[in-house]
Amino acid sequence: MPDPQLVLAERVGDALVAAFGPEFTGTDPVIRPSQFADYQANVALPLAKRLRRPPRDVAAALVEHLDVADVCDEVEVSGPGFVNFRLSEGWIAGQAQGLLGDDRLGVPVAAKPQVIPVDYSAPNIAKEMHVGHLRTTVVGDALARTLEFRGHQVIRQNHIGDWGTMFGMLIEHLLDVGEESAEAGLLKSDPNAFYQAARNRFASDEEFAERSRRRVVALQSGDEATLELWQELVDLSKVYFNKVYAKLGVTLTDADLAGESMYNKWLSEVCDELEAKGIAVMSEGALCVFLDGFTGREGKPVPLIIRKSDGGYGYATTDLAAIRYRVRDLHADRIVYVIGTPQALHLKMVYETAHKAGWLPDDVRPVHVNIGNVLGTDGKILRTRAGSSIRLMELLDEAVARAREVVAETRPDLDEGTRAKIAEDVGIGAIKYADLSTAHDSEYTFSFDRMLALNGNTGPYLQYAAARIRSIFRKGGGAPSEATEPIVLGEPAERALALTLLGFGDAVRQVDELLEPHRLCAYLYELASAFTTFYESCPVLKAPDDATRDSRLALSALTLGVLVQGLALLGVRAPEEM
Repeated sequence: MPDPQLVLAERVGDALVAAFGPEFTGTDPVIRPSQFADYQANVALPLAKRLRRPPRDVAAALVEHLDVADVCDEVEVSGPGFVNFRLSEGWIAGQAQGLLGDDRLGVPVAAKPQVIPVDYSAPNIAKEMHVGHLRTTVVGDALARTLEFRGHQVIRQNHIGDWGTMFGMLIEHLLDVGEESAEAGLLKSDPNAFYQAARNRFASDEEFAERSRRRVVALQSGDEATLELWQELVDLSKVYFNKVYAKLGVTLTDADLAGESMYNKWLSEVCDELEAKGIAVMSEGALCVFLDGFTGREGKPVPLIIRKSDGGYGYATTDLAAIRYRVRDLHADRIVYVIGTPQALHLKMVYETAHKAGWLPDDVRPVHVNIGNVLGTDGKILRTRAGSSIRLMELLDEAVARAREVVAETRPDLDEGTRAKIAEDVGIGAIKYADLSTAHDSEYTFSFDRMLALNGNTGPYLQYAAARIRSIFRKGGGAPSEATEPIVLGEPAERALALTLLGFGDAVRQVDELLEPHRLCAYLYELASAFTTFYESCPVLKAPDDATRDSRLALSALTLGVLVQGLALLGVRAPEEM
């Protein structure tokens, strides 16, 4: 379904060619929303210098060649050379009517669907998921959902930390406490307790430490019995991960696990190839890559260490093997890394090394969706009073508990089961939306009060807008799917709502192209606000006549569809009632 901005861009593009010649084909018409009209074309100003004509003359010539009579009521030149467009109510209504019969609600399928591995979440085996994992998991999942809806083949890649020297002590501790013991069960519920116990023994018991070191050697050499114990640790931790993912409502499954262990078999091969190509060189006993432009203090080159002096491998080796695999075996067109901002330099060096090695061709684009920190009210990284990272599950449980208190107070008429379900949707949705509505590379301050507010740009505000529309249909005795009567726009609030509805496709397209979920959040908030104004000024069930009532029901049904679909792309549920 045509987006107004795209329709106007195409028409203005045709007028540019008609007015100034074929050499202007493809010129950006610079169409933007305007406070003085619906949209504005600003292309005359940058063209004026090139054409050596006053901007208003350029704008006038453009208008003379415009063919928008079927779309606009009014086109005028204003200011120094802006072209203002006011869309006709008939055109807006017709486009909105078309959305009612469109399962995709105006969201176009990508013209060239891509294969896109999305690397996100990435917790560590035998360690608690903390608030730092919240943003990588939530943002990554929203991107995966949106990219799939656009028609891309998304390959989720949960790059968990499931390999390395720490597994020697973890396996030995598992053997000592017993594989069926309560202590082993902590891996499913409180993995930090299990990890810390193993760590303390490693630091205080030399015999245990020596056994642990031998176990690492056995693990890395592929000893079958040790690998079975390692797999048991992984399986126990997966139970814990999946509890968190189920609570968060994200789409990651065991099938998406692509941890460090997956690439172990290729690490020596990666090192050998880099060394053979002269990209990696020995430096102080370690195999390193030195790249132009990457320098530290006093101008000294910063190395990307591929193999440590003790013969071990690090994150760089695994990440290089992963990028090679994603291009060579998964046939990626774009690779999305949803990882914290501190990893920016590391990823740049990995990308450049992979490019020099020929593993990352020019037509494959790696993108770092860099994730900012979650802050406490003191402006510092959110932590417990004791200074440790806050457990993610505790945070989610508290959000639901707070939402349950609000629901119990505002909806005492509902049964306990219904209130609990609403509280779950609202509490989790509030946390996820607060995260997603902030630009992913920005920090934000965590506040339950703000997140759970029923006004402002919050998850509950959008959920409430959807629940309010469902309430209209319950009271009216009909179903949203049945509201398909002609849309007629008589009031300014009706027109504003319908025009906002036409922007859904463009909002989703921007998330695809820019990998910025907060743009969809901003659109949905604008839509919910437009519906609130419409609801307050345009009676639906008590409309003055049947035709107006049917039209407003159709607008309400369309708004509900877009809100529910938009929230679903963000991974936020829309409760039936609130």
